[in-house]
Amino acid sequence: MKMTSIPVIDIAPFLEGTPEGREKVAADIRKAGEEIGFFVIRGHGVDQAMIDATYDAGSSFFRLPVEDKLTIRQPPGNIPRGYTPFKGETLAASLGKAAPGDLKEMIDIGPVDVPGGEYYSGPEAGYYFYQNLWPEKPAGFQTVMEAYYRRMNRLANDLMAIFAHALDLPENFFFDKLDKNISALRLICYPEQSEAPEPGQLRSGAHTDYGTLTILMADKAAGGLQALHRDGYWVDVMVEPGTYVVNIGDIMQIWTNDRWVSTLHRVVNPPREVADTARRHSVVFFHQPNYDSLIEALPSCFDAQHPRKYEAITYKEHWNYKWNATKAKM
Repeated sequence: MKMTSIPVIDIAPFLEGTPEGREKVAADIRKAGEEIGFFVIRGHGVDQAMIDATYDAGSSFFRLPVEDKLTIRQPPGNIPRGYTPFKGETLAASLGKAAPGDLKEMIDIGPVDVPGGEYYSGPEAGYYFYQNLWPEKPAGFQTVMEAYYRRMNRLANDLMAIFAHALDLPENFFFDKLDKNISALRLICYPEQSEAPEPGQLRSGAHTDYGTLTILMADKAAGGLQALHRDGYWVDVMVEPGTYVVNIGDIMQIWTNDRWVSTLHRVVNPPREVADTARRHSVVFFHQPNYDSLIEALPSCFDAQHPRKYEAITYKEHWNYKWNATKAKM
């Protein structure tokens, strides 16, 4: 039977520590990871007022005149900070596919509360801890986004503990690979479409995410997210108030030796009859390991019958290849 919607999982029983609840949550996430790599979470503990404030600040920024947005334009050299204008990224290119620029604009925000030291500012650190670029408007934008970034990092750590449990590992197994992580918060606006897209042009081209997991909140405007089931068909991903969509990234697929899938997904265009009013906003947290973490098959995910499928790679090597491929030459 075809999957018509992605699984919805209440993670509160795991976070609250009841033995039966913890096992049920881990089993549900294990099943979702193996079948489609996407699931919706409830019971995550994030305050709704914080979610609303973050969404409102992001949508307010995108409604500013373009000259105001360009005051924090992403610097040259593919530095992952600041504002990228409409059609400035082509995500399909991360998989080596040619396509027109995606029909979106966005802001990229990196780690906050960065300590000093060689690890964070030396040559190996590259741009991973580059300073964030903050707009003057709307008022309070920086404070809201920094608070939300910290909260998403905490939620991602909770999820990684559940992942470890689901993979028969100690719950703190991943923490020393994530304690200096280079995670990114991205605010995205998919504007109204007054003109028909070019052939093959989407709001966001089909791609996989680079890191461990992604945490998404979005509105319900027409023209939304779809995930590719392992059996080869697209499933609509619906976001209900108070929930998050979580998907598995490339690194979890490598770590699990393909037991879990980093799912191909895309954001499709709205139907033409509503395209000129179907504005969509989303806030996405891309959880990513420390840049020097070595990514190779986990002890519980290979044996003589299931040999390793991937050569060991650092996260830095993986991220650099993926990121540099996506940036439009403008």
